[in-house]
Amino acid sequence: QVQVVESGGGLVQPGGSLKLSCVVSGSSFSRYVMGWYRQAPGEQRELVATITTGGTTTYADSVKGRFTISRDNAKNTVHLQMNNQKPEDTAVYYCNVVPPLRATWGQGTQVTVSS
Repeated sequence: QVQVVESGGGLVQPGGSLKLSCVVSGSSFSRYVMGWYRQAPGEQRELVATITTGGTTTYADSVKGRFTISRDNAKNTVHLQMNNQKPEDTAVYYCNVVPPLRATWGQGTQVTVSS
């Protein structure tokens, strides 16, 4: 079973940066495609970035050029560097495998972009 703990969220001004981290427990982390998802109030959860075991990345159009996903297979961690943030990035951010496992959803970490 895969479990995750997200951290690094907070309040940031428009144009600012945050780096999220996700520690993954369970076996075979290096075999999983990992993703960062987010859910804004009143909206459905959406996938914003993915990274394969070999490091190939994909991004939602809304974050392309501003967010960078990375992973450290030796430390079972996944990061999301968020730059030039916008108010519409406000959401709870989650990490999970891709496609997501229902039992793996963690508490998430709140990101608020506001002046």
